[in-house]
Amino acid sequence: MDASTLFLYVIAVSAVMMTPGPSMLLALSNGASHGMRVASFGMAGAALSDLLLIGAVGCGLGALLQASEQLFSLVKWAGAAYLLYLAWVLWRAPTRSLSEASVPSAARGRSAFLRALSVGLSNPKGLLFFSAFLPQFIRPAEPVAQQYVILAVTSALIDCVMMSLYALGGRHAMRRFSARVMQWINRSCAGILAMLSLGLALYRRSESR
Repeated sequence: MDASTLFLYVIAVSAVMMTPGPSMLLALSNGASHGMRVASFGMAGAALSDLLLIGAVGCGLGALLQASEQLFSLVKWAGAAYLLYLAWVLWRAPTRSLSEASVPSAARGRSAFLRALSVGLSNPKGLLFFSAFLPQFIRPAEPVAQQYVILAVTSALIDCVMMSLYALGGRHAMRRFSARVMQWINRSCAGILAMLSLGLALYRRSESR
């Protein structure tokens, strides 16, 4: 893969990933509620989901998901239900003080990791997006597996950078705003997640073609 192709991929993926999707909202919430260390666990979970999704695309799972109505519906409804559950958790989450949030626990880190990983893997739109998007940057004359590895690692790194910006924004907001405002931010994220859940429930495979 030449440098110009990789550069175009970086620009395109950065433009897509900077939008406030579920992973970015989780990073914002983790940064605000628990601090950067716990947020980094969530970033690791989201990055792992990118690697697994692109690996699945390379193995043909994306084409299978696009061909099977039953499998697509199963993943779609599971993802929508999980996003709705996360919205409920964020809505009810208590706003912690800065001193309490700055002392992360292993349980919080594991929870942030598993949540971000589950969000990434339970969203069929991600798999369908990579299935339609990645082949445009793959050169069949060159080693295909190596190209998928490069694109997977690049995607995971870009995702981490974008999530870091969201998490830092949440952390900065926590230092400046009152607990009442932070509760409003948490509930705003919950509302957006609920709308994303509805959007996923209404999503159809034909939209990705």
